Amino acid sequence: MSTSENPSLATGEQTQPFRLDGRHALVTGGASGIGEATVKELVRAGAFVWIADINLAAAEKLANSLGSAQAIQLDVTSPESIATAAATLKQLDILVNNAGIGHVGSIETTEPEDFDRLLNVNVRSVYLVTRGFLPLLLAAGSAHVGAIVNIGSVAGQVGIKQRFAYCTSKGAVLAMTRQLAVEYPKTLRVNAICPGTVETPFVEGYLEKFHKDNKEEIRAELRARQPIGRLGQPEEIASMVRYLASNEAAFITGSLFTIDGGWTAA
Repeated sequence: MSTSENPSLATGEQTQPFRLDGRHALVTGGASGIGEATVKELVRAGAFVWIADINLAAAEKLANSLGSAQAIQLDVTSPESIATAAATLKQLDILVNNAGIGHVGSIETTEPEDFDRLLNVNVRSVYLVTRGFLPLLLAAGSAHVGAIVNIGSVAGQVGIKQRFAYCTSKGAVLAMTRQLAVEYPKTLRVNAICPGTVETPFVEGYLEKFHKDNKEEIRAELRARQPIGRLGQPEEIASMVRYLASNEAAFITGSLFTIDGGWTAA
């Protein structure tokens, strides 16, 4: 295999796999949950990471604990906020579209304003953020192409009761992933990760809001629907982000990676 086929060979045999030394990454919703775990994992791999979050204080606290990271305030639904952030960066090799929200309800109980909010935060934001940072990603350099990792969900692959708007939004993210991959096949790698239920503040917030009186019962149900018998851990998703951003994944684009404890296989 030539170095043009696999850029990771250009520097000789690697002593450690999945390294991201010299690369700059930006993680939306990076101050908590899967985003926080991803930031830590990319820093561990040698990258410099921009922690983009609407909660600047939380992002700054995380950045201060890591060293090779910097907080940046970002409202993923605001073109102005995105433009300001993009103008701050001089280099971007990896974009992780992680920010998102959930919603519980059937089509009958999902009000138009709920539906619009889900599409705005979970779909339109991926479009806006990707478009805003695209020039930097396309200029990533000759040693590697820019990499985008979208955090989707198994909800974009299978139907889940009482998740009408959420399933719709995550299905759109997977469609965008594939379209971008074929639009920029030689200059950008775009992949998506589809987690099952992961133990994050996102899930805890859902339990508190919708199942305050029977949290543990619902938590047991969430575990049971994944054949492995437990919830996923944020670090398990972050490890896949690191791999997909690395040279070892140079031949992977337009792919969906399900990490769901066997949920979609059952």
